[in-house]
Amino acid sequence: MKQTLKMGDRMDAEIIHGAFSLGEAFKLGTIWEWEQWRNGKLISQWFERNLCTDQGITHVIDVAFSGGTQITAWYVVLFEDNHSPAAGDTYAVPGYTESSAYDEATRPSWQEAGVASKAITNSANKATFTMNATKTIYGAALVGGGTAPSTKGDTAGGGKLFCVSQFASGSKPVVDDDILRVTITLTGADA
Repeated sequence: MKQTLKMGDRMDAEIIHGAFSLGEAFKLGTIWEWEQWRNGKLISQWFERNLCTDQGITHVIDVAFSGGTQITAWYVVLFEDNHSPAAGDTYAVPGYTESSAYDEATRPSWQEAGVASKAITNSANKATFTMNATKTIYGAALVGGGTAPSTKGDTAGGGKLFCVSQFASGSKPVVDDDILRVTITLTGADA
């Protein structure tokens, strides 16, 4: 419809710009610091990044904004196949083959020390695996919740797979009595 303004008429206009920008984001991720010890000597140390799964991100949003049930105990899982992490990996169908070739009776717990500066870490109490066989390890994951999250190999307990980290180098060979220690730092920041 075409209208013409006459002398003395008043017109208002409003331009809305930048109400929502797809360029603004919040990043959630983890940094994994690994140590490999043999005969009491540090033989290798490296850092890895991860993929936060859809299941893990959904859980965080649910707990923070929708009254979801908090998971208070998290555990570290090693895997022994060359699995490339995918966003759709879940606790029930993780995509990797978990390694149970370590002396500890259960999966090592991730014991955090509180949040500071947009991060939380287990650096004061690293997750430790004392290997009991010659294996090739390809990465690790952080799991929690459900009925048996500390049980090696459990995928039926209804837990959550928060994130998966595949070694950038491809793999790490380990032998009996090697010790793998891992510090996992969860970080959140504006992108």
